[in-house]
Amino acid sequence: MIEKEDEFRDEEGFRDRISTVNEKGKRVWVFPKKPVGPYYNKRKIVSYLLLAFLFTAPWIKIGGHQLLLFNLLERKFILFGKVFWPQDMYLFALSIIVGIVFVILFTIIYGRFFCGWVCPQTIFMEMVFRRIEYWIEGDWTHQKKLKDAPWSKEKIFKKTSKHLIFWLISFLIANTFLAYIIGSEQLLKIQTDPVGKHFGGLIAIVIFTTVFYLVFAKLREQVCTTICPYGRLQGVLLDPNSMVVAYDHKRGEGRAKIKKGEDRVAAGKGDCIDCGHCVHVCPTGIDIRNGTQLECINCTACMDACDNIMDSVGMEKGLIRFVSENGIKNRTPFQWTRRVKSYTVLLGAMFTILLVLLITRKDFETTIIRQRGTTYQLTNDGMVSNIFEINLTNKTSKDYVVTLKLDDPDGEIEMVVDKFKLKKEFYLKERFIIKLPMEKIDHGKTILHVQIIGNGEVIETVKTKFIGPML
Repeated sequence: MIEKEDEFRDEEGFRDRISTVNEKGKRVWVFPKKPVGPYYNKRKIVSYLLLAFLFTAPWIKIGGHQLLLFNLLERKFILFGKVFWPQDMYLFALSIIVGIVFVILFTIIYGRFFCGWVCPQTIFMEMVFRRIEYWIEGDWTHQKKLKDAPWSKEKIFKKTSKHLIFWLISFLIANTFLAYIIGSEQLLKIQTDPVGKHFGGLIAIVIFTTVFYLVFAKLREQVCTTICPYGRLQGVLLDPNSMVVAYDHKRGEGRAKIKKGEDRVAAGKGDCIDCGHCVHVCPTGIDIRNGTQLECINCTACMDACDNIMDSVGMEKGLIRFVSENGIKNRTPFQWTRRVKSYTVLLGAMFTILLVLLITRKDFETTIIRQRGTTYQLTNDGMVSNIFEINLTNKTSKDYVVTLKLDDPDGEIEMVVDKFKLKKEFYLKERFIIKLPMEKIDHGKTILHVQIIGNGEVIETVKTKFIGPML
């Protein structure tokens, strides 16, 4: 946490409460000023690219599969066209571990950058809903006046229009959200088929629409300040070397209004002219000059506001900037220290390993085991037989006609049918018998290899154990 010099230290009472709740426990509505500046422009580019991906991904097909699907109901997941089944849960477990480690290491190094630039809550709130609010109701001063104004035709029209658009966008988000869960094709059926056929699906859409509407129309920044666990987690992850959006108190204090022709250095004044613009633009209602706070989402709105003011009064930009506590104390820029390099390399290595595992994942998952509770049998022709169970999962989008072949030419495989059909994105369980001559049995156990032949090609070779009498 970045603290001010003792001589400039203010009361720390603000840390005992969140900025959006007053002493009586009532909500303090935030009316942020519309940001303007290069950082805001960059955020818009990043945000709209991410939004474009979010809304188009469910409708993009790769090999007949949806680009991304997280169907928890059917335990079916698709990542970039590859189908994942419960048999691939180790990959998801690894992904969760990598994600947790990534959050920890990323926050330690780069602070809460994710919240301000990538988080869907921030993107939708600041780049969609808030901009609609600016368009209909005007900037922050006009919004405050409209809120306090008596009800009139103008106020009714603006409020109704805004919330109607909010509801429609929430409806769009809800449908997109469901497309990631149940699939875009199933979603289209819900939307186009008679209501009675998919009544449960329509109820789900209404519920999700209502939830998203309440989040962006009512809860807003409260999601970041009181609900999201990451905001609380950052307090124990940040250290003096973490990069955060911070006010340079050494340069800025003591703050004072600017006077024409004044020599601020000679007067013992800092560069902060106490204009309050950094406070006015904050979407969570904090004063960044008080130091790092859990409500700060590193959106950089205060950086743009401060840089604009510094430029207008002829002072150096960067009074509020991305910097660490030690960077302010020691007057040093961001450095690629050994710690930063090692953590970044570790993150890259983990993602590389995960990516390799995802790419090299098998299209077929086969297990062959002896049937439980059975032992070997001696046949009349001097052969030894074992009953096996085969579990075969087809993770591809193709149907296969499957046969089994034993690698030992002296052995035999007996099945109910010579060939069986394995449907796409499906699994089957079959039983079969393997017979071996007595002399092939090695000390009661023999390792066999069974070839799985699909559509005339060997798609997998599986190892199993064959038991027989001790010779």
